[in-house]
Amino acid sequence: MFTGLVEDVGTLETSAGRDDGGRAMWIRPRAIATTELCEGESIAVDGACLTVSAIEHGAFEVVAGNETLRRTTLGEASAGAGLNLERALKMGDRLGGHMVSGHVDAVAEIASQRDLGANLELSFKPPPEMLRYVVEKGSISVDGISLTVNRVTSRSFSVALIPHTVSHTGLSGKAVGAKVNVEVDMIGKYVERLLGGYLGSGGGAGKGDGR
Repeated sequence: MFTGLVEDVGTLETSAGRDDGGRAMWIRPRAIATTELCEGESIAVDGACLTVSAIEHGAFEVVAGNETLRRTTLGEASAGAGLNLERALKMGDRLGGHMVSGHVDAVAEIASQRDLGANLELSFKPPPEMLRYVVEKGSISVDGISLTVNRVTSRSFSVALIPHTVSHTGLSGKAVGAKVNVEVDMIGKYVERLLGGYLGSGGGAGKGDGR
């Protein structure tokens, strides 16, 4: 479990395909000391929960499986790319963002950017079926960053990045048209699933299968 408060932007050093269809990725963090990591622990990489499989010479390896590659942007990341990193939440830590599972729902596209002075406003176009889980002033995770939804339309949603988020994550460096990993607030999906038992097929519970 994560909070969506990015700790570091690491650099992807290598990304190599495996015989099983997955990809082995070596990442070099800047602020996170690899001496504080251990093999087998979870770490969020651009919002995707992955497992540290090896640690060597100030870098660590994670392996993205087929489902992760299908659901996220990690399969398209090339050497030199910056990746948002967050270690798993420890019991007793402050929960400054929101509850993020690291299970990415889908990939969205950056539709627009607007400099508002104190904030950078970004709008995203996710798959249409995802928007029913997005609510104004609710929480959403974009590339592993806990953000507040400012507006929702029939085709997109927007957020505003504060200066700290701009300078401490890799999101502001992505251009219009770039792809991002999105995880909606899990509470909405659970509510929909539970209500489906009372509302029947009209409750939409079946639409959430496999998420």
